[in-house]
Amino acid sequence: MHQMTLAEIARGLADKKFSSEELTKTLLARIAQLDPQLNSFITLTEDLALEQAKAADARRANGETGALLGAPIGHKDLFCTLGVRTSCGSKMLDNFKAPYDATVVSKLAAAGAVSLGKTNMDEFAMGSANESSYYGAVKNPWNLEHVPGGSSGGSAAAVAARLLPAATGTDTGGSIRQPAALTNLTGLKPTYGRVSRWGMIAYASSLDQGGPLARTAEDCAILLQGMAGFDPQDSTSIDEPVPDFSANLNTSLQGLRIGVPKEFFSEGLDPRIAELVHTSIKELEKLGAVIKPISLPNMQHAIPAYYVIAPAEASSNLSRFDGVRFGHRCEDPKDLTDLYKRSRAEGFGPEVQRRILVGAYALSAGYYDAYYLQAQKIRRLIKNDFMAAFNEVDIILGPTTPNPAWKIGAKNSDPVSAYLEDVYTITANLAGLPGLSMPAGFVDGLPVGVQLLAPYFQEGRLLNVAHQYQLNTDWHTRSPAGF
Repeated sequence: MHQMTLAEIARGLADKKFSSEELTKTLLARIAQLDPQLNSFITLTEDLALEQAKAADARRANGETGALLGAPIGHKDLFCTLGVRTSCGSKMLDNFKAPYDATVVSKLAAAGAVSLGKTNMDEFAMGSANESSYYGAVKNPWNLEHVPGGSSGGSAAAVAARLLPAATGTDTGGSIRQPAALTNLTGLKPTYGRVSRWGMIAYASSLDQGGPLARTAEDCAILLQGMAGFDPQDSTSIDEPVPDFSANLNTSLQGLRIGVPKEFFSEGLDPRIAELVHTSIKELEKLGAVIKPISLPNMQHAIPAYYVIAPAEASSNLSRFDGVRFGHRCEDPKDLTDLYKRSRAEGFGPEVQRRILVGAYALSAGYYDAYYLQAQKIRRLIKNDFMAAFNEVDIILGPTTPNPAWKIGAKNSDPVSAYLEDVYTITANLAGLPGLSMPAGFVDGLPVGVQLLAPYFQEGRLLNVAHQYQLNTDWHTRSPAGF
């Protein structure tokens, strides 16, 4: 049963080939057996999962249907879950049990999804390797010596290792698409505002966006259907109708205009990945797509702009973790200043501290105009580049990452080299656009992804292209040895 996709599980449950309770017990046993190798979960919720599975079976027995009804999933451990530890991968929140459900959690629970647990992640979603977690690094099931990508690396590793069919993630600068690429999954970052951020612990509020990680585009469509929608509790949520994301999966690609930016193939891209991207382009041409060279001239400024804006917002968001109301508190503080200083120094890891310091500096008097304001101007230029490109093409295609997964610890002494792994993904976050990564081959036995970008609210177009590609290739069907 563990090899089934979400779509296959939905059909199996509808045909009464197995129950949600049977499936849940099978996957929980598999997690207990295999996850010690991966460290992909922070908290397992066995009792909650079995309770939800039994409820889903009862709903089906009463005639209710739904693709997610009884389907097991996992949640990245920054989605607040009532009564369950929600740690954000940090010592700061190791003892925090959320007093409510995030909108994403409640929506998926209402759809009948069964939550098996909370997945490991980079601390406060800050990282590209899932090495900054207080609970230890997550291992890539394709090679246990390598990273799975981050910050949604726990969700990615668990799905890639067939511990569960799909999981939620969040994407601030590529944190769904990059781990999807490094673990041979399909991962989708929706348009900013498409999925509610209420109850999702914030890293950078203008960039964070929740989305699905699964093995196929079809499965991402199913999970996104349960996650998306307007939320009056979230001031950044967009009141836009939610289409049926599965409805147009089989639409022909005949005449589809695909733009390929020359900036995506500059120095720094592994030539073997470039070759796989070009192979994917040829595959899409066979399906009727028309390829057009384009330019995104301001892409070269994306990383410096992102690494001013994101830390600036993080320094503001994380100021609430002060040892007073919730989270880690130091022992025997002498006074309020000592409480603040020691609680934060003990509760936050080095990567989080680094980004808070950068952000506080960028926002400080005398530097705001020189750094933060300039970064926001670059952000507008990047958005304008995309708007101009989408006047000529329907979607944009390129590599998801410049390199395959690196060895655990290889970039620890040089955090900037890890930041550069986000070079192709962060532009979508800066512009608020939807983006998808899909499996496209292997380099040295490690998976490689191709990224698709579309205009606002055209997630369905991305899923359609990825689904048609997956009907004609088998990269996404391959699973890591031993799992």
